[in-house]
Amino acid sequence: MNISLILVNIRSVYNVGSIFRTADSAGVDHIYLVGYTPTPLDRFKRPRKDFAKSALGAEKTVSWSHYEDVESLMEELQSKGVSCVAVEQDPRSCYYKKFKVKKTTAFIFGNEIEGLPQDIRDKADAIIEIPQRGEKESLNVSVAVGVVAYHFL
Repeated sequence: MNISLILVNIRSVYNVGSIFRTADSAGVDHIYLVGYTPTPLDRFKRPRKDFAKSALGAEKTVSWSHYEDVESLMEELQSKGVSCVAVEQDPRSCYYKKFKVKKTTAFIFGNEIEGLPQDIRDKADAIIEIPQRGEKESLNVSVAVGVVAYHFL
């Protein structure tokens, strides 16, 4: 089963580096970095020391690419038969443990504060959510990636 991640406008280079470490450990096939999500390379294509600090070398072992626009990426993946699954709180979401991965899947994670915009959720093939039992409404994005990656891989 091929699993990839789509990270949309995640601000923190440390969160993204941590996601790379988790992706390497769990066996994620590819990470799509979208919008202003930091990449392992700076604007001059040099390795970022701050990224490497939290990724601990996973930036060299996990396949990744950068896209400006998530909608175009989703259309491209869906046309190739990839299921795009948003991980977000939504009235239409299902409990992540009840969701069955049936084919190659890209899980979409959004900004730490704003989450995934409605238009992305509307274009997703499914929406899953990790239940929250405390006062806070969400997990740190790198933790949420870990929960989902290890559950489905």
